[in-house]
Amino acid sequence: MITAERLHFIRYPGGKQRITSQIAPYLPKKTLIKGRFVEPFLGGGAVFFLLEPRHSILADINNELITLYRGIRFCPFEVWDIFKSFASTKEAYYQVRDTKIEHEPLAYKAARTLYLNRTCFKGMWRHNAHGQFNVGYGGQLRRWVINETSLLEVSRRLQNVDLLCSDFQPIIEACGPDDFIFADPPYRPGERELLHSHYVYNKFSYAEHERLASVLHQATNKGTKWTLTISSHPDILRLYQNNHIIALSRGTGKSPGILTDKPGEVLVCNYHSEVAG
Repeated sequence: MITAERLHFIRYPGGKQRITSQIAPYLPKKTLIKGRFVEPFLGGGAVFFLLEPRHSILADINNELITLYRGIRFCPFEVWDIFKSFASTKEAYYQVRDTKIEHEPLAYKAARTLYLNRTCFKGMWRHNAHGQFNVGYGGQLRRWVINETSLLEVSRRLQNVDLLCSDFQPIIEACGPDDFIFADPPYRPGERELLHSHYVYNKFSYAEHERLASVLHQATNKGTKWTLTISSHPDILRLYQNNHIIALSRGTGKSPGILTDKPGEVLVCNYHSEVAG
């Protein structure tokens, strides 16, 4: 059996794959999710792969990311064949990175994104002012951590999933009382807002945090249950003061990819933890 850890095919700074054991006790079992499991900030999908829910809506504003998931869902064999065909050199990395892909098929676009993600510096997801991926080369060490078998399992688990490229607000607003939302927005632990786009697809200001808090509170009024991972900055916590806040004892901290015992991030739930069952 392939474990959830083997399904983390994306390197994603700030992803929750290394702290799912902390989050899991506060999540409902998939049998208790009567409607849909919803992730409006998909990223690496660690919680989705952990729960393996029966029906899900996975969304992200990053079109390249959603294209990668779609490619693996619909044509995993082609994606793997193209991925392994890329040369294992620094020169090849920059050649693939700078290739124009507007008219390439889905499988090529997905394989290219996967290759760049596995071989770029620290798995960063950074774009220049023209929207072009511009992270430098990081080496081949983490490229072959994934294999065809694990990619096929990812594809299998994505079969009953709706993959959407979207802002978070319409995704959350479409949820009903039987749905469960897990939200992991871009943030820097302990800080008020993310002003620089070095480690995520785009910036996430305090105004965005306010907008997220507003739509989550609206979801609460409709009976939707949700869990959120977020910065522990006092201004952020004030947005969720009527909810249950659990400090995480270990996380990535302010340096991407580096685990620390003082991560500066929390889990926020709009339900008591015992509801997780």
